[in-house]
Amino acid sequence: MKKWISGLAAVAMTSVLLAGCGSSTDDATGGSDSGGTAANKLVISTWGFSEDFFNEEVFGPFEKEHNVDIVLEVGNNAERLNKIRQGTSNVDVIYLSDYYAQQGIDEGLFEKIDRSKIPNINDIYDIAKAPLGEDYGPAYTIGQLGIAYNPDLVSKEVTSWSDLWDPAFENNLTIPNITATAGPMVVDAASRVAGNDTFNEDAAFTKLKELSGNVVKFYSQTSEFVNMFSQEEIAGGPIMEMYFKDLKAAVPNAKFVAPSEGAYAVMNTINVVKDSKNKELAEEFINWQLSQDVQAKSAKAKVDSPVNTKVELTAEEAEGVTYGADVVEKLNKLDMEFVNQQAKAWTDRWNREIAQ
Repeated sequence: MKKWISGLAAVAMTSVLLAGCGSSTDDATGGSDSGGTAANKLVISTWGFSEDFFNEEVFGPFEKEHNVDIVLEVGNNAERLNKIRQGTSNVDVIYLSDYYAQQGIDEGLFEKIDRSKIPNINDIYDIAKAPLGEDYGPAYTIGQLGIAYNPDLVSKEVTSWSDLWDPAFENNLTIPNITATAGPMVVDAASRVAGNDTFNEDAAFTKLKELSGNVVKFYSQTSEFVNMFSQEEIAGGPIMEMYFKDLKAAVPNAKFVAPSEGAYAVMNTINVVKDSKNKELAEEFINWQLSQDVQAKSAKAKVDSPVNTKVELTAEEAEGVTYGADVVEKLNKLDMEFVNQQAKAWTDRWNREIAQ
């Protein structure tokens, strides 16, 4: 029987996913209604979004097959990672965006995984197998950051990151704040628009300063984008494809494009926490999350885009989902170790030069 350790409204990735979850006063090491012990509990740290789906299709079946009680800690990336840092929880498995997972790796907070115990890794896209190194967990889902726009408010067809600098987006644009998951991706895109094959920080910030006057708001949560878009306060901007369905519901003729220079891979990872007493069971759970069955159900429910290459979707099922080798293999991937090293300097520079 699942226990919800925290009832936070979770904003994932930097961001990103909103959810409300039930709460329990039990903690991960305390008593369970089923009388479970540490040996048959698996504590999972996650965002808490799509609670019913995960309970019914992911966690519940795993509990039944492995005779284990799953205990959930929920919250956003930063909150949950901080609990691991502080040693205030007994988490075995943690879901994190790659940006935050890299921080955990740099700080020695995760166990090195035994890939022989996770055979389903062999069935996932290469980009997902070891996004942060062979010793650490895979990405279980990959989304893409592209551009969504309202064609009624934009006087041209958008095909490129450079189109964000077009007069068509004058005074009607939003872009993610530098502290949002997608913030560093927009910095990289600006460097590309400036004509650089390799990242150039000065060129990127110069281009972003040119753009800042047309930005209605630098958004930190996707809900802000959706609200501004639905009220026609903005014509569009960079957003993760998984949220396009919300924009489409508000503006039926809205369009999402993967820019010609390449959309950006948005990866959520799954890792085993350092000193977990249930490492082998945790690795079995990671294998479960990567299985064709779980991945297909997640994709069809439009909860997570699949990384398992054996998943087959119809055109309708694939709508709004990052799906297929032809899409995934074209995505730009940031070096998260580099991004984390630059995060403070970029944030300071952004606040001085861009978000004035």
